[in-house]
Amino acid sequence: MTALTIFCTGISKSTYWPPLRSVSAEGNSGSGFSNLRSTELSWVRRNESGCGLGCRIPRIITSVEKKGRTLQVTAFTEEQEALVVKSWSSMKKNAGELGLKFFLRIFEIAPSAKNLFSFLKDSDVPLEQNPKLKPHAVTVFVMTCESAVQLRKVGKASVKESSLIDLGATHFKYGVADEHFEVTKYALLEIIKEAVPEMWSPEMKNAWGEAYDQLVAAIKKEMKP
Repeated sequence: MTALTIFCTGISKSTYWPPLRSVSAEGNSGSGFSNLRSTELSWVRRNESGCGLGCRIPRIITSVEKKGRTLQVTAFTEEQEALVVKSWSSMKKNAGELGLKFFLRIFEIAPSAKNLFSFLKDSDVPLEQNPKLKPHAVTVFVMTCESAVQLRKVGKASVKESSLIDLGATHFKYGVADEHFEVTKYALLEIIKEAVPEMWSPEMKNAWGEAYDQLVAAIKKEMKP
């Protein structure tokens, strides 16, 4: 994850964000943000729900959090996209096997998570032999990985097979909590690490972790009664 804190001056107290008049930035070491100028950033959305920033450097800003007069910006970089795309290209042909391993790892870490699935909680069939588990596991694994691959292109987390509204409603219905998302993230990163050990690095871990976090954030927004 690449994070940038922007300190803005000339912002009125109205509900709308005016054009930026001056910007100073503090970025993580090596993040490439250290020499930003105000001409490189501009608002791309102005409404009562928040703001978006456009940036001339090759980054997709995936979230903007306002804290007083400070904006905390999270970006998915071109380098992170390349790491995700490269590793997914290598894994895709084994998506069936990896998807099942992904869910088996989740249940290994958190056995109680089986109770979230109607086709598992009352079943005496071994997990590996359950006829409904592998199709579901593969669908979730591929959806998660494809969302990561498309994050920069689309500019936000997106899914093909179903809408985020449907995913949010389903997760809410079955009581999926923050700890379940965390276990899933850990399992996902472990499976990817095992699938592409020669490519794995702290940078790749961060890239996949950031993409996953963006998908989860989008799902959580739709987790409503």
